Amino acid sequence: MCQLLGMNSLKPARLSFSLEGFLRRGGETGEHADGWGIALYEEQRCHLLIDEQPSCQSPLAQWIQQYSRRSRNIIAHIRKATQGVVSATNCHPFLRHLWGQEWAFAHNGNLDLAALPRPQNFQPCGQTDSELAFCLLLDGLHARFGSQIPDVAEIHACLSELSQKISAAGNFNFVLSNGQWLFAHRSTDLHYLVRAYPFGRAQLLDCALGIDFARHNESDDRMVIIATQPLTDEAWLALPQGEVVTFAEGLQLRFDSY
Repeated sequence: MCQLLGMNSLKPARLSFSLEGFLRRGGETGEHADGWGIALYEEQRCHLLIDEQPSCQSPLAQWIQQYSRRSRNIIAHIRKATQGVVSATNCHPFLRHLWGQEWAFAHNGNLDLAALPRPQNFQPCGQTDSELAFCLLLDGLHARFGSQIPDVAEIHACLSELSQKISAAGNFNFVLSNGQWLFAHRSTDLHYLVRAYPFGRAQLLDCALGIDFARHNESDDRMVIIATQPLTDEAWLALPQGEVVTFAEGLQLRFDSY
């Protein structure tokens, strides 16, 4: 299975510390050696970088840790191929345009292609179940709302319905963003962590690297980190199973009904 990493932050931030441990799982401390990718938003503009090399060996991975810009929303993925050949085309995150926005998506799991319908307006370029599921999510949003941009509560409700249907075909852990909100869905494994004042120390689980966040953050900094498996010795929590969770400005949004 692949592994996911996501970030949603109140203020533009870098994800260098978490990436240091996460990218080691792509062939060094984990078996996810069939490519990797990262989507970084600069406001609503998405910068997408993908590489079919293992992330632990990728010069691009080393470069992004040193020179990436600050962002409020980030999605990263390391791949262990289950469907589709090892190629850049099949690397996550995938990117599509809807309502004049750039949507990025990454998936962990295995879906039965025969149990999924074919999308109408968005078509996959590669052979993965993941990209097909992404196209189905956007198809569903487009079918529900057309060209009218809905509010976040309406998007959350629609994604919840669509995710239930797609999950019937297998495991459907995903992170999705349009640069403003970060959506996450857990079928099996997906965890989250809120980093906010008062900040403490953290130790990566994949290498001997620690940090004192109190020395690098201001009192009003706040971010949410999402990962398939915890990356540090901090108090990670499992996301609720079978539900879509929506984050904005480093906080989980709550909806009374949908």
